[in-house]
This record gives sequence, structure tokens and C-alpha cells, in this order.
Amino acid sequence: MEQKEDKLREVISHAKEYGYIFPSSEIYDGLAATYDYGQLGSELKNNIKSYWWKAMVQMHENIVGIDASIFMHPTTWKASGHVDAFNDPLIDNKDSKKRYRADVLIEEHIEKIRQKIDKEVEKGKKRFPDNFDEAQFRATNPNVLRNAEKITEIEDRMRTTLENNDLQGVHQLITDLEIVCPVSGTKNWTDVRQFNLMFSTELGSVAGDAATIYLRPETAQGIFVNFLNVQKSGRMKIPFGIAQIGKAFRNEIIARQFIFRMREFEQMEMQFFVRPGEEMKWYEYWKDARIKWHKALGLGESNYRFHDHIKLAHYANAAADIEFNFPMGFKELEGVHSRTDFDLKQHEQFSGKKLQYFDPELNESYVPYVVETSVGLDRMFLAVMSASLQNETLEDGSERVVLKVPAPLAPYKVAIMPLTKKDGLSEKAREIMDELKFDFLCQYDEKDSIGKRYRRQDAIGTPFSVTVDHQTLEDNTVTIRDRDTMQQDRIAISELHARIASKVDFKTLLLEKQEA
Repeated sequence: MEQKEDKLREVISHAKEYGYIFPSSEIYDGLAATYDYGQLGSELKNNIKSYWWKAMVQMHENIVGIDASIFMHPTTWKASGHVDAFNDPLIDNKDSKKRYRADVLIEEHIEKIRQKIDKEVEKGKKRFPDNFDEAQFRATNPNVLRNAEKITEIEDRMRTTLENNDLQGVHQLITDLEIVCPVSGTKNWTDVRQFNLMFSTELGSVAGDAATIYLRPETAQGIFVNFLNVQKSGRMKIPFGIAQIGKAFRNEIIARQFIFRMREFEQMEMQFFVRPGEEMKWYEYWKDARIKWHKALGLGESNYRFHDHIKLAHYANAAADIEFNFPMGFKELEGVHSRTDFDLKQHEQFSGKKLQYFDPELNESYVPYVVETSVGLDRMFLAVMSASLQNETLEDGSERVVLKVPAPLAPYKVAIMPLTKKDGLSEKAREIMDELKFDFLCQYDEKDSIGKRYRRQDAIGTPFSVTVDHQTLEDNTVTIRDRDTMQQDRIAISELHARIASKVDFKTLLLEKQEA
């Protein structure tokens, strides 16, 4: 656990030092759980958005994108259930005065039992290295079975108590499991209480209930209320999707773990409208498509896993998370949900407007069912940063810190470096940069020794460094260095564009996704 906390601290420190993420309002001692994306962070963030948008909208002719307003008519949130049911079960430890989500405490306890099972499996692999059958071992080993039974029992109790809003039952489960506060180490808990997560404000100059509106807690509702606008204006035929990237706001009482859980965050969501009865087929399709999108980044296949929801939201008939192995352990990165026809029917009821689709093939009108994919952009950023940040010991015994960000996502694609500032090398380097900057974000770097410059570019994640030396002036060749392999090749300036593009173009990721 300590090692993981060290890794998170390392990511936070690196992100600040190299201009990726700064604490918000830092000169005023900051504001809890809010962060500013710096000059490199905003580039990486935009590149993650581009990868998602291209994969979701550009590569699918039946998916289009919108950008809905953050402020919406307050009845929207009554219809969606957020006014009455958007709550977290919270519990306080009386000794540490720290507040926790009760369900998260239980899930973390379950994760510890899962880790015991994984350790047992690893022991088995060491005992029988040649003919180890993991599936059979998990199905027959008494320790594994005992722990698996514990997990099932806890999950069943957790599901029942949460679905029945039995807060006393949730408290009893925490007591029975002897869960302690991570800070104080005591079991001195308060009762469990519900807390609504929406931020409210007043519209216009008049205060009061009539003027109360909300900062949206999710981007999905902007898509649902525009369902007919998009369908009719775009002449869309079922099945089709509407995608959106946008800010959402939740008054998280226990926002922590850097940018993993914030009060102001960004979502990349797509709502896919399908015929009733076909939602499970599309649910499986999007689970498969989304995990391929993630794995194409090359952050390590073992860093991903699916987790089916213990408690389904009131609108869902199936839901799964794609979890990523963050420095804090496996946590939700993306959700795939079969939302049934709940949302459109609710908006029909509350607005009095029909939100139906006439299906010419079936010659009938119906309210479509919806399959949703929703990924947190900030969590995606953290996944990329934490998996990419590596400390390497080189053959000569020296060390380097390298940020192996997937090349298409990297802020700078290439650094242009004159070996010295004199003899016309700077001018030649500028010439090369002026040619490349139309297609790639470049950094010009002439300060310090070439070795120090390489190390700096490694630390900020630049995939290529190009060195201009005296030979360049004679034969128009340069040295191009690969960040990941540190291999240096001598190539003609005329070949630079193609070499860089082959690695940093989004097409390489999109093709990888198709083949995954």
C-alpha cells in the first residue's frame, strides 16, 4: 500500500514539475479537490479527447457529436431522478474526523480479500510451474473457495442494503466486517447518512425555489433532451449514437486521490439508441469496443479488468465498469450501462412531449432503449500518466526518468535541438522546425548539453528528438532519437516528416484498436 502511495506522490510531483497539472488557486493556498491543467497537461488532455472523438464519431457514420449547455431547465434533473436520488451513503470516523463513502469502504474490504485469492494463485503457480491450471485451482483450492464465498456473501448483503436504502444495514455490515478507518485505525463510526451531490445556484436576480438551477452532475441528460433534434435534423436511423465531451460537477464530500475524484471534472460520453430488445447485443458490443480502445494505447493489458455492478442504478438492466490499475489499486475508469428506455420515458412524462422514433422497417413508433459508454477524461489522464511514468536504470548504471506516453497522445511530438547555438546550426534547426510545425507540435530546445536535453525531453514524454549538427549543413541529414528505445538514427531531413508521422499519427492507434 505504501509503495502505491509513493507512486501516486511521484505522479503528482512529476505532473507539477513539468507543467502537466498544478493545484488550483495555489497562490491562495489552493482549493481542495480542484486542479489546473498546465501547458503540457492541456495538450495531453486535448489529445485524449481527440483519440476518443475520432474513434467514436469519425470512425462511426451512425454516431454524431453535440455540445449541450451546462445549465439546463431544473425539471430536467427532477425527470432524471437526480433531485430525489442522487445521493452517496457517507460515514464518519469519530476519532480521525474523516468522512468516507460507506460503499467504497466495503468495496475496498472486498478488494483485500480478492488480493488474498491472487496471492494464493501465485503460490500455486510457483508450486506447479510446468502444468498449472489456474481455472481448476480457483475452482478447487479450499482457501480460494473460502475467500470467494466471503466475497459473494458480502456483495449480496451490500446489494440488498443499498437497493433497499437500508442505511442501518450498511452500518451493520461495516461493523460485522470490522472495517477500520484508514487514518485512525479505529472502528468508532457514526451512522450512515445520505448526501445529495448536486451543486445548486440561482438563475437571474431573484433568489428562491423558482429560480434554483443546478450545475449538471453528468453530461448524459443534454443528449437525451436533444434526442429528437439530432435524430430529425441529422436524419438518423436506429441504431445511432450521440457523443459529447463536457464538464460535470458533483459536490463530492470526500474528493481525494489527486484528479481521480474531483468536484469539477470532464466526461466523454456516448448514448447509443437501439430497438427495444436489442439492448443486450449492443451492450456486449460496446463493452468489447471500449476495452479495445483502451488496450490499443499499450498501457499494459493486465492493468484492465471488467467489474459488474453489485448495485444497479434505478435506470439500468445491466452495467459494468472497466477498471484500471491506478496507483491506488483497481478503480473505475469507464462505465458501460444498458439504461433501458428510462431516460426518454421520464423526459416524455415531465415535458409532455413525445420522444419516440418511427421505425420504417417495423412500421411502428417506440421509445428507443439506450446503451451508454461514459469515461472520465481526468481519470483517463491519470491512467496515462501513472502507467507511463517510469524510472529506468540504463546499461551504464545511470538512471533516467521517462514518461512513455503513447506517442499520438504526447504533448510535444518532436524536439528540435541544434548541437550548439553558433555556426548557423540554430538557423538550420529553426528552418526544420518551421517545416514540421504545421503538422506536429514541436519544441525548440538549445539550452544545456545534448545529454541533459535528451533527459528533459524523456521526462516530458516527447517521442522524438532531432539533433542538428555540423554534418547537417554539409549533407542535410540529422540525428533522430527515439524516446523509448533511445536508439539514434541518421536520416535525411526530407525523411523526418514520414518517420515522425508513422509513430504519432492517430491512425496508428485507430488501426491498433481495430486489430485488438
